[in-house]
Amino acid sequence: MNLIPGRTCPTAYYYGASALAKAQTTRVETLYAVGGLYGNPFALAAVQAMAEVETEPVTICFNGDFNWFNVDDESFLTVNETVLRHQAIRGNVEFEFSGDESLAGCGCSYPEAVNQDFVDRSNRIHSRLKITAKKYPEIIARLASLPLFACYEIGEMKIGVVHGDADSLAGWLFDTTKLGESESENKIAAAFGEANVDIFAGAHTCLPALRRFTLTQGQGIVANNGAAGMPNFRGVRSGLLTRISVHASPHKPLYGDRLGHIFIDALPIEYDDARWRAHFLSNWPAGSDAHTSYFARIADGPEYSMTEALHERDSPFCR
Repeated sequence: MNLIPGRTCPTAYYYGASALAKAQTTRVETLYAVGGLYGNPFALAAVQAMAEVETEPVTICFNGDFNWFNVDDESFLTVNETVLRHQAIRGNVEFEFSGDESLAGCGCSYPEAVNQDFVDRSNRIHSRLKITAKKYPEIIARLASLPLFACYEIGEMKIGVVHGDADSLAGWLFDTTKLGESESENKIAAAFGEANVDIFAGAHTCLPALRRFTLTQGQGIVANNGAAGMPNFRGVRSGLLTRISVHASPHKPLYGDRLGHIFIDALPIEYDDARWRAHFLSNWPAGSDAHTSYFARIADGPEYSMTEALHERDSPFCR
């Protein structure tokens, strides 16, 4: 297979939806799926503070790409040591710490709609991050041992927590565009059956979406939290996590749904925006790759709205 760095998906990323059907499940009452922290230590602190407010125990699963902007030693260690005290799965960022960047690059598997300059910058961001990661081989080894997905039972529902989609760590089937395409509906409906899950919680595509699907037997929900460590909507400077629980949330959701007796909510992560921006700029000043690709989003949010997260539209991805 000829890999194009940042564009093509390595075969090692593929597990197939049927692997989730065979996986061991963990029974919990409340799950936080926190995808796309992107190295924001202030969002990480906010997530932990949110969990402490809950009256019942919370299981936090960081579903990949908890690293990205954290190229300084302190935040690299803070993010990874904290995440590894919880449950976690690998994203493409973590997977490629052990890979050859000349082959898969950042491992994002960006579709054609993302311009090549953005892809090239992402590959260089990962190369710089990897320089920091290589200083900590024990952390790299622990990250390499993380699974590619996790399964939970909450009430009467089974939840598949993935980074990309039902089949692949860097799959884009749960992107807001794909979720709105009629030709994707059969694939997604089949994925629920093959995985034997009622709810998929994913991230990877950088923009949030919540969709309900009518299946042969019952209903299924795909909840993509977009980014825990960056704004997800124009003018709203907070991250998002997906909360799935038998209990109503003590935090006000931005939006959500119910499946049986289970609450599925998108919760805002109100991190310290001023401190995060200052920290980001200390590592990625104007003219740097991450600043060029992401600072406008960090400052003002993407051109995307909550209404669009719940309906069909063309996706601008992370641009």
